[in-house]
Formats: sequence, C-alpha cells, structure tokens
Amino acid sequence: MSFESVKAHFKQWNREDDVMEFTASSATVEEAADTIGVIPARIAKTLSFRGEGEKAILIVAAGDAKIDNKKFRHTFGFKARMLTPDEVLDQTGHAIGGVCPFGLKNELDVYLDVSMKRFETLFPACGSSNSAIELTIDELFKYSSAKEWIDVCKGWEETEIKEKVALGKDGI
Repeated sequence: MSFESVKAHFKQWNREDDVMEFTASSATVEEAADTIGVIPARIAKTLSFRGEGEKAILIVAAGDAKIDNKKFRHTFGFKARMLTPDEVLDQTGHAIGGVCPFGLKNELDVYLDVSMKRFETLFPACGSSNSAIELTIDELFKYSSAKEWIDVCKGWEETEIKEKVALGKDGI
C-alpha cells in the first residue's frame, strides 16, 4: 500500500511513471546506491524524529550525512530522538527501508538538509524497500511540501572534499 500511495502522490504531477521499482533491495543507502549505480551521497534518505507533541518530523538528507545533535537542538529547540520502526510506520505509513516524504499517512512537517544542495539530482525512496525516483532539489522541495532548507547534518563536508580531491578539482 505504501508504494501505491507514493505513486498516487506523484500522479498529480504526471510523474507516477518515473517511480522506479527494482528487483534488488534499495532499503539502505549503500544498497540503493549499488542498485541505482550512483554514489551513496546522492541517495536522499528520510529520517524520522519525535517532534513536539504526538507529531513526527521528517528530515531528508544526503546519504553521507549524519545528524549533528547540537545543530538539531539549535534549529528545533529540542533533542533529536529518532522514532522506533513501529512509530515510523504509524506516523508515515512507510516501513523502514522505504521511508520518504511522499504519500504520507499523516500530514508531517518535512525539512530538507543543505547536504543535498551540492547535487543536481538525488534519489529518494518511494515507499518500499525496492523503489526510488530521480528528482532535482527543486522538485524534491516541491513534491515533499518541505517547510524549509535547514542545516542539521555533519560528515558530508568531508565526503565532498574527498570527492573534489579525487576528481582533481581546483581550490583544494
């Protein structure tokens, strides 16, 4: 049902046929990157946290980014506490491995982390452990009904520097 709710979500923009379904698993960042054939950083992972009250918040970040607890607390005013797998399913309608900000069971606040802005396109999951869609960062913002871009992650800057060095980019 979750995969179908995501396809229905994309139907309003005639993008339902762009949702890819794989025979291999794309449940983890590494599996998704291998299945799609991109670097792990281009996988847009959706992380679920306890918000204020009963409502969860979703943060979509680059596959190589990790939540920085200090930045999270500064941005939201409370400690980062991830939901349990059962809570994720209850709040989003998606099971772990297919969580995305599309076709949600409940109306949740979605935030996009700046760690994704270095890419033209990214690949978020689409409600199942073997699905994804390629979206620009502007499309990801629009289709997820994101509230805003935030900076609550760490670790991705180091990956970006290593990639530039490996590619021989100027300035490093």
